[in-house]
Amino acid sequence: MIDTRTVVLVEGASDKSAIEALAGRRGRNLAAEGISLEAMGGATNIGTYAGRFGPPGRNLRLAGLYDVGEEDDFLRGLERAGLGSDLRRNDLEALGFFVCVADLEDELIRALGTATVERVVDAEGELRSFRTLQKQPAWRGGTTHDQLRRFMGAGSGRKIRYAAPLVAALDLDRVPRPLDMLLDHLSGSRSR
Repeated sequence: MIDTRTVVLVEGASDKSAIEALAGRRGRNLAAEGISLEAMGGATNIGTYAGRFGPPGRNLRLAGLYDVGEEDDFLRGLERAGLGSDLRRNDLEALGFFVCVADLEDELIRALGTATVERVVDAEGELRSFRTLQKQPAWRGGTTHDQLRRFMGAGSGRKIRYAAPLVAALDLDRVPRPLDMLLDHLSGSRSR
């Protein structure tokens, strides 16, 4: 049995699912590499998880993904866990934490393009529901990109359900930067 050497901290289960799906597409078994993925149930929990798994706790190597709107939570939480002081975004990247411009769904929609995401939604049997959202007054004038982001965020479990199918639809040459950088960073875990 492989011992965990690295813990990847992500905000939610959809982020975890996307990372697992991309690792699988790249022929990697993160668990066999000693890498564990932890969905924290929100960015505000970063301090607790970094304390549990980082220097104050098990002293494991940490990495992760976060949304740009949650950056301050990550900066403070990682500082409290002893991973530096006066941290900035470039410091977080050096530690292995990579920012999603809005969120992971936004990154995936931009990488895939809206037409491909709509095909994924159709394959999941929800294109009609998406078209209904597009007709709602609040979303009628919005971009298809924004409508798709809202659609992914609305409905119970939709982000989790779509994470793997969206990653499966990706051209591996167009992987969103934060996902790509995270998996590259985790490649260093293999030799540790």
